[in-house]
Amino acid sequence: MGGLSIWHWLIVLAVVLILFGSGKVGNLMGEFGKGIKSFRNNLADEPSKDASMLDQPSVQAPRVDPVSSTTKNS
Repeated sequence: MGGLSIWHWLIVLAVVLILFGSGKVGNLMGEFGKGIKSFRNNLADEPSKDASMLDQPSVQAPRVDPVSSTTKNS
């Protein structure tokens, strides 16, 4: 009681193949594999994008002249 035997898994596999057909399951697995490959490629490209961002000059806030920013007493 509790664990699933090989026979349980074979019955589940047979039901899935009957419901979806072998072509749909194969296409689904192919699309899943393409998605994983695309994800890995994007992860590999990300560090190169970060390195190119480091080469760009950063934008700094304008400096305020303390003399001109004081209030004038009239």
